[in-house]
Amino acid sequence: MRVFLGLLAIGVAAYAVTRRGAGPGHQGRAAFADDQPDLAANPVRDAGPQAMRDPQSEPWSAVDEASDQSFPASDPPSTY
Repeated sequence: MRVFLGLLAIGVAAYAVTRRGAGPGHQGRAAFADDQPDLAANPVRDAGPQAMRDPQSEPWSAVDEASDQSFPASDPPSTY
């Protein structure tokens, strides 16, 4: 019984930690900026760092931009 209660407490704590980081306008939209279209209508965000919710830590290179623009295509961008 103790093992079950311990696992339940760990699960509840993990759920609380993951839900705490989600802001009010970011429910289920980890990659989308606030001004992006509704996820149900368009499940793929626009290309470019301006369409991302979180700011990038480094400036984007030409390869980063081409790779982001090619998603969700299966072929790699021609800049490689």
